[in-house]
Amino acid sequence: MPYDYDALYQEQRHALGEPTKAFVDFFKKYDQSSVQVLDLGCGQGRDALFIARLGHHVTGVDVSPTGIEQLLADAENENLAISGVVADLHDYSPDATFDVVVIDRTLHMLDAEPRLDVLRRILPAVKPDGCVLIADEKSNLPAIHEVFAEDDALWTSIKDARSFLFMQKV
Repeated sequence: MPYDYDALYQEQRHALGEPTKAFVDFFKKYDQSSVQVLDLGCGQGRDALFIARLGHHVTGVDVSPTGIEQLLADAENENLAISGVVADLHDYSPDATFDVVVIDRTLHMLDAEPRLDVLRRILPAVKPDGCVLIADEKSNLPAIHEVFAEDDALWTSIKDARSFLFMQKV
C-alpha cells in the first residue's frame, strides 16, 4: 500500500521541508521570467511555492486533496500565481504546455512501467527549449534516460549527477 501523504499533510503543514537544493540552484540561474512551470507530485508545494515566489506561474499536480488545498491557501496568502490539480499521475495528462517540468522524488513511487508512461505523457507538453527537472532514485535513471532517447524531440542533458536528471528540449 502506498504511503498516505494526505494523512501526513493533515497532521503537519510543510511536512516535507524546504525546496530541493538542486531545483533552487537551477531556478536561481534560470534567465527566463514569468514562465509556465508544471510541478508533478507537488504535495503541499515545497518546490512550487519557491518557484512562484520568483515570478513564475506554477501548476501543481498531486493526488492529495489536502496537499493541493494547502498549496492553494499558501499561494493565495502570498498572492502567488499557482493553480492546483488533484489528480493521480497514472491518469494525468497536461492540457497546456510548459517551459519547465519539475518532478521531485515522485516517479519512484510508481511501478516501473507506469513511471515511464507518466514521463512519456509529459514530454510532449514541454515547450521548445523547455526543461524537465527530475530528482529520483539513481537506479531509475537509466530507464528514464531511455524515455528521453525514444522521444520524437531531441533532448540534451544539462545535469546528470547522483539522483538528478535535468534535460532540455532542443
